Amino acid sequence: MPKFVVEADGGSRGNPGPAGYGAVVIDAVTGETLAEAAEYIGVATNNVAEYKGLIAGLKAARTLDPAADVHVRMDSKLVVEQMSGRWKIKHPDMKPLAAEAARILPAGQVRYEWIPREKNKHADRLANEAMDAGKKGKQWEPSRSTAELGARARSAATPAPQGPPGDAAAGAAKARAALAASYELSAAVPEQAAPPVGWGSADLGTPATFVLLRHGETVLTPEKRFSGSGGSDPALSAVGRRQADAVATALAARGTIEAVVSSPLLRCRETADAVATRLGLEVSVEDGLRETDFGAWEGMTFAEVRERYADDLSAWLASPDVAPTGGGESFASVTTRVAATRTTLLARHPGRTVLVVTHVTPVKTLVRLALGAPPESLFRMELSAASLSAVAYYADGNASLRLLNDTSHLR
Repeated sequence: MPKFVVEADGGSRGNPGPAGYGAVVIDAVTGETLAEAAEYIGVATNNVAEYKGLIAGLKAARTLDPAADVHVRMDSKLVVEQMSGRWKIKHPDMKPLAAEAARILPAGQVRYEWIPREKNKHADRLANEAMDAGKKGKQWEPSRSTAELGARARSAATPAPQGPPGDAAAGAAKARAALAASYELSAAVPEQAAPPVGWGSADLGTPATFVLLRHGETVLTPEKRFSGSGGSDPALSAVGRRQADAVATALAARGTIEAVVSSPLLRCRETADAVATRLGLEVSVEDGLRETDFGAWEGMTFAEVRERYADDLSAWLASPDVAPTGGGESFASVTTRVAATRTTLLARHPGRTVLVVTHVTPVKTLVRLALGAPPESLFRMELSAASLSAVAYYADGNASLRLLNDTSHLR
């Protein structure tokens, strides 16, 4: 019985937004590419595009040999877990797609495996080629694809990461892989074309610098409860007010802040007002800087959410496209609005140093985008209450992380 590997991916530039998928069938023994498929599918979500890619890959494998043993490899944890039967399929858009995928080949012939995104570059490139073609009003053409060539070049040049998550060698390998991929950002985030990596010209002028300040503590902070834009909007606690005063003193001593912008939520506005008053500046409120809406999880601890909504929490942890229970906001949606707000603020404050008073998720998102890091990096950053981080943005489109989670002013 022949053995095939199907690698599939999908993406949406907007989620929902212009979307496309890619799939490749590979001979499991020789590694030869046997078939490729890609298509622009119009406006859709990431998950719909991923399922469409899976369906296309399975159909291509069936065309080659309907009796083949098929090993599906995807970087969508959601699709892999749902098709493996370990996660329930709750979203109405996913159910018919999952059912269609399940009918293509007998269940006993197909097995599923999750792989990191850097190991799914061939299908990812095909999906991006399809979306690029759709942007021009065209459909993807196999004769113009560079996906296989790019995947082989990266495979030959970059060793696969080894070791457990967080291992130093693995981290270095992933960093090299990210550089080899020419600073590619997630297709789920609608952004400008990625700038070239490198120092470039020295004559770039003064960068705009965002000093990112997480608000001071509220009564919910020390209990580590979900506190987003859909909850009770708590004020600063007594500890939080002291933290805001400490930040104000430290920033006044530095004397570099030229403007102050804040999330509309009360804890941020109170923190921003404390600093702005000390600096003699006005506070501009930006709605795009608000925290994630955590839906039904608002006010709960992580343990409480796991006890009550275990499946939903697992899906949320596995995919930036999954929203919290009860109509909350996915990290992909938050990224879209934070990126748009960043662009607005950069246009408004070229070459200036701006204090951006916001929350955990927006700060981590701005850091992640500056580094070109994957969505899962949001779970790998520590960000304390009233901490300072900083990102500089240059005229050529590059960004530089200058500071992360500085709490020295609170000691």
